[in-house]
Amino acid sequence: LCLCLCFCPAHGLHIHEYLYFQILSPGDIRYIFTATPAKDFGGVFNTRYDQIHLVAANPPEACGELNNDVFIQDQIALVERGDCSFLSKTHVIQEHSGRTMIIADNTYDNDSFYIEMTQDSTRRTTGIPALFLLGRDGYMIRHSLEQHGLPWAVISIPVNVTSIPTYEMMQPPWTFW
Repeated sequence: LCLCLCFCPAHGLHIHEYLYFQILSPGDIRYIFTATPAKDFGGVFNTRYDQIHLVAANPPEACGELNNDVFIQDQIALVERGDCSFLSKTHVIQEHSGRTMIIADNTYDNDSFYIEMTQDSTRRTTGIPALFLLGRDGYMIRHSLEQHGLPWAVISIPVNVTSIPTYEMMQPPWTFW
């Protein structure tokens, strides 16, 4: 299991590498999460954000107009897999000026299998990075936001997990690392 941060600001994140982010607020999900980049579309993730909003898209699938587009602008969108292609979702978030998007699997009990996000048949391009998140992680984040009546979580992304002692790693208790 690779616990190294596979992120280099000069070159960005590459396929089969992990990017870690930490939720700072709300406190009940203050954990470090793992995401993977899209295989063959999207921009390169090469920026560090110490505190940025992770906004749950409404509707969650983000296949068309968003009801909370004002919150997406200059933030990171949390989107759910399903109803349209990964690339189509990325276009919707880019059109609403999102910086990055994280697509959570719509299989809510998925806590170990990363989907390889690939280009659809349209040959469109997009400039923002797209990351994939396990379904259980996405579900727990959205559930916490709903419980607290919050439109977003505050996160730091990426987090260099190699500098954190193992006993201090705040891993989600539902995920095996």
